[in-house]
Amino acid sequence: MTATAPRIQVLDPRLANQIAAGEVVERPSSVTKELIENAIDAGSQRIEVEIEQGGARLIKVRDDGIGIGEEDLPLALARHATSKIGSLEDLEGVSSLGFRGEALASISSVSRLELISNAEDDPRHGWRVVAEGRGMEARVTPAPHPRGTSVGVRDLFFNTPARRKFLRTEKTEFAHVEEAFRRQALSRYDIAWVLRHNQKVIHQLPAGHSAAARERRIASLLGKNFIEHARYIEREAGGIRLSGWVGLPTHSRSQADQQYFFVNGRVVRDRLVAHAVRQAYRDVLFNGRHPVFVLYLELDPDVVDVNVHPTKHEVRFRDGRMVHDFLYSSLHHSLASAKPAESAEEHDAEVADTSGASPQGEASEVAAEQPRWQQQGIALTHSPDRHPGAERVRRFMQGYQALHPNHEETLLTPQPSPPSERYSEVREAPLAMPDNDPTAPPPLGFALGQLHGIYILAQNAEGLVLVDMHAAHERIVYERMKTQLAAAKGLDAQPLLVPVSIAASRAEVATAESEQEAIARLGIELDIAGPETLLVRQLPALLAQADPEALVRQMLEELARYGRTHQVEARVHELLSTMACHGSVRANRRLTIDEMNALLRDMERTERSDQCNHGRPTWTQMGLKALDRLFLRGQ
Repeated sequence: MTATAPRIQVLDPRLANQIAAGEVVERPSSVTKELIENAIDAGSQRIEVEIEQGGARLIKVRDDGIGIGEEDLPLALARHATSKIGSLEDLEGVSSLGFRGEALASISSVSRLELISNAEDDPRHGWRVVAEGRGMEARVTPAPHPRGTSVGVRDLFFNTPARRKFLRTEKTEFAHVEEAFRRQALSRYDIAWVLRHNQKVIHQLPAGHSAAARERRIASLLGKNFIEHARYIEREAGGIRLSGWVGLPTHSRSQADQQYFFVNGRVVRDRLVAHAVRQAYRDVLFNGRHPVFVLYLELDPDVVDVNVHPTKHEVRFRDGRMVHDFLYSSLHHSLASAKPAESAEEHDAEVADTSGASPQGEASEVAAEQPRWQQQGIALTHSPDRHPGAERVRRFMQGYQALHPNHEETLLTPQPSPPSERYSEVREAPLAMPDNDPTAPPPLGFALGQLHGIYILAQNAEGLVLVDMHAAHERIVYERMKTQLAAAKGLDAQPLLVPVSIAASRAEVATAESEQEAIARLGIELDIAGPETLLVRQLPALLAQADPEALVRQMLEELARYGRTHQVEARVHELLSTMACHGSVRANRRLTIDEMNALLRDMERTERSDQCNHGRPTWTQMGLKALDRLFLRGQ
């Protein structure tokens, strides 16, 4: 029996809207997002969100925006009706958050929706339109309302029980709603926000334009720890501007739940962005941890396509490679420039200004009579190698600078002595005054002694500094290895005795052909031996033992997706990290005070010295106030 082809027919409007709702309306949080975006686009200065039963019973968003006139109100619930675009040119440079004209139509097809709006200043005016899961026949009736719009969505999925079954508990659904609210509140600091759940105020955020106001909002939404352990970044180049806050590597999380990235005010979760951020944190983050950040990227709307996903969570950049490189270099530079002096302040947020703080009692009275740098406690150590007095400190620091004027060492070639013995050389160094201000204490202070052959105890202006000497030296050696490698302007290559043949897809072969110059710069010789065959003839000398096929496949995948590959660099750095680990000061090795101070000075001049190569912290600070509390001083 021959099957008969079904006839093509136009979908019923209600069914079409419910299908569209499946893309736009996933759960109460997605309804909240769409309604808030409409309120933002209306030019609102205050947005209130009211939720009941996690959003399953009620989602209500009220704004004080421009409102909707009586004649336009019926079209507000019509599918593909919008005031935000009118031509293809508008779509290519769209700057509004919503523009498809399907959100309200889709939401009203699976809920009982009421929309009241007023486009005039007289609160006696206003109009209501209601839809209850029916077609889009809208009936408009008068309803007093202040200037602006209120949208109430009740009984979500009441007419699609299969969808309603998939809703989670009230607590879970509200957590998603709160996250949607949080993202939007972080996108616009100039708007005042209120969130209520079951008549209880959860968030009440005033509008603010100053840096302090923005930080207060972030602290309210993400916690004080976020701001206390984050650095502000601002960079502009080539018509692209990046600003916001990036968390220090030591303040990471077990899940990626505090990562907010905005493109022209729109919150996005983009693979290219995620890759750039991940690479920037690559060798400073502990394994399995995730960085935290709130970042804002601004660029010409014409060079970014926001119309690539129904929920508009993803974007497409016209020049993804340029955006990727800009993000990576900006974050990489910011993380590299985080010096111990800055991090010390963040390790003990309670000590905002310790220059005038000192312990109470007799000891503090004696200390108050001395210059601050003389309080660095060199007389407190019992080391026989140390002569007490500030003159010895000044002479030592000048000696360190004379010995290492450029702080460069050759660590990739054979050395007359291993790196772990490098600090012993300080004993014979010439001694004189340091440059700049001789009375200013260095950020990590001066060494007091060694604890169990593992930790260095030092005193700085803020209090006590505790350093993991092996982890710190490991980072110093590693960064110098990377610097020397970069100065060589390329990787030494080593031909393979037997070329390795790789069965590749046509897409991989095409990438290898188009990216030949980039691949060659990495020290890899990759020939195209056929339409689906690649031949690896040469690898970087440092990766001679690597699996050529796995390395090339990962490299080609990154080149195809992001226009850049960090695979070779990551593998080389991983090897350098291992070498640095084996060449660093080992635990239980006794160091003199001078050797400890030399290590502290190196840390202060080394990028990313706050973490070892594996992302663990290298030092911590305990402020004077914390020490006072520990010993109940002044209580």
